[in-house]
Amino acid sequence: MEPQKLIDKYYHDNLPLKEILLRHSQLVTEKALAIARNHPELNPDLPFIAEAAMLHDIGIFLTSAPSIQCVGEKPYICHGYLGRELLDKEGFPRHGLVCERHTGTGLSLKDIQQQSLPLPLRDMRPVSIEEQIICFADKFFSKSGDQKEKSIEKIIKGLSKYGTESVERFTAWCSIFLA
Repeated sequence: MEPQKLIDKYYHDNLPLKEILLRHSQLVTEKALAIARNHPELNPDLPFIAEAAMLHDIGIFLTSAPSIQCVGEKPYICHGYLGRELLDKEGFPRHGLVCERHTGTGLSLKDIQQQSLPLPLRDMRPVSIEEQIICFADKFFSKSGDQKEKSIEKIIKGLSKYGTESVERFTAWCSIFLA
C-alpha cells in the first residue's frame, strides 16, 4: 500500500491542509523510524511503521480546526477514530488502530467517560510496539506553527494538562525509546 495514494484520495481538494498533513506525517515518520532502528531488540515492523506513521492523521479533514485548514464538522479530538473508520473501509485495519490510538498518549475508556469526550466508548491506548513508537514520535511535532521538534519538557508540560497518567506513559516511553 502506498500511503500517498490514500492521502491523495482524501485530500485532493484541500491543498493547504494536504501540505500540513504531509509535512507533519513525514516528520513523525522519520522520528518513528529512527527510534525503531535504534531498538532492534523490540523487533519493530519498519515497513508498517513507515506506512502507518504517514497515515496516522488521515482523519483530520473530517474535523473542524480552522487554524490548520480543517473544515470538517466533527471536533478535532475525533480525528483518530475517524481515521480508523476510514482505513478500516479501505482494508487497512491495523493502520486504523494507529490512527485511533495515537491521541495524546492514548485515551483510556475511563478518560473518555470522565471527560465526556465525543468518542466511542472503548479503550484507545496504543498496544503494539509500532503503535507506541508512532504515538511517542507524534508528540514531538505539532501541525501548526513552525513544526519544529518540541523538547521533552514542553511535551510533558502539554500532557500534564490531561493528568498524570499521560505524563507517566510518555516518561516511560522516554526511558525505553530514547535509551
